[in-house]
Amino acid sequence: MLTIPFIKENKEKIVVSLQKRNQKDTTILDTILAADDERKRILQELESDQSESNQISKEIGQLYKQGKAAEATSMKERTGVLKANISTLKDELAVQEAKLEDLLLQVPNCAHESVPYGNSDEDNEVKQDWAKPLPDLGADPLPHWELAKKYDLIDFELGAKVTGAGFPVYKGKGAILQRALINFFLNEADAAGYLEHSVPHVVNEASARGTGQLPDKEGQMYYMPQDDLYLIPTAEVPLTNLYRDVIVSHQDLPVKLTAHTPCFRREAGSYGAHVRGLNRLHQFDKVEIVQVQHPDNSYAALDDMCAHVEGLLNKLELPYRILRLCGGDLGFTAALTFDFETYSAAQERWLEVSSVSNFENFQANRLKLRYKDEDGKNHLAHTLNGSALALPRILATLLENNQTPTGIKIPKVLQAFTGFDFIQE
Repeated sequence: MLTIPFIKENKEKIVVSLQKRNQKDTTILDTILAADDERKRILQELESDQSESNQISKEIGQLYKQGKAAEATSMKERTGVLKANISTLKDELAVQEAKLEDLLLQVPNCAHESVPYGNSDEDNEVKQDWAKPLPDLGADPLPHWELAKKYDLIDFELGAKVTGAGFPVYKGKGAILQRALINFFLNEADAAGYLEHSVPHVVNEASARGTGQLPDKEGQMYYMPQDDLYLIPTAEVPLTNLYRDVIVSHQDLPVKLTAHTPCFRREAGSYGAHVRGLNRLHQFDKVEIVQVQHPDNSYAALDDMCAHVEGLLNKLELPYRILRLCGGDLGFTAALTFDFETYSAAQERWLEVSSVSNFENFQANRLKLRYKDEDGKNHLAHTLNGSALALPRILATLLENNQTPTGIKIPKVLQAFTGFDFIQE
């Protein structure tokens, strides 16, 4: 959530950002500023009446001590009027503050100046392209869903029977390979200084609102109304909310966290061949990395997080490219996002496997996540997160790109975790 001072000082910059995001109507900024002026007017009147009421109460006490009961009684009438007005103003202030917060929640983060204009993912900018030849599997390579069936690794029909489409069952070496990837990603995160956590897979409304999943404009979250809880779409939500309403010493920055969790997404409106198999699921596993950073260091941290993801893909020997998301594809809470895509040789298309984002202080303002500087003053921190990595499409490209006429090769870096180097019938 943008702060009022930031909106006042950077209105034109935010207008440009909204235009990059293809939001042509920018009058909401004027509405917000007008609402804040009204909030301040009510607050000023409230504080004036409270001050007058306190002063009169002191004077009434003095009058009683001086034996001037009649004068004291007369002044009491004024305090009665003030108290009634104070009560009304408090109600008005609460309503106005709620109205202002609702308006602020509708405004996306201010896009970084490097974010390009664009309408959709087709307009994303290729920041780094794969320089080597793409895998050539020869004639008629099998897509991962056929490989999964051939080698009995993943059962999509059984998952649909137990739950529904988009909830696959991993079996045998498929389950072992899934676990191997998780352990590999967690070990790499640990080596990079991220503290591993095991976190809840459901969160309350305050947590979902804090990281920007609520209001859920796209209807992507699974909601349990009986308990007023949400299934997490990513470990970013519980990890970042560990620091909701927390003041961190500048000496403790950066905070680096990681966790493996299942992720749940309704993926409303998703259909077609591009979502077949592991390409898009309602439940999948992911290892997430999160940082709480000093504002001066957050973009250097973003570079480090991108380098971490690159390292994982290089070790898995997967072809990848990096995209800078355009305004039309940029997430609501992000200031700048880089997507990583791996190449599926069997499907002959690029598949997104990671997003690494800097939210600047947008989430921190919602979370009331601050740091205390050397002078003892509190400031909003910056938050970042990244997929390191999401498993389904990584597994899909591993199976497809490493298929041979006799089986599937396992990348060397995973063999210590799997206990086997080849999958065959």
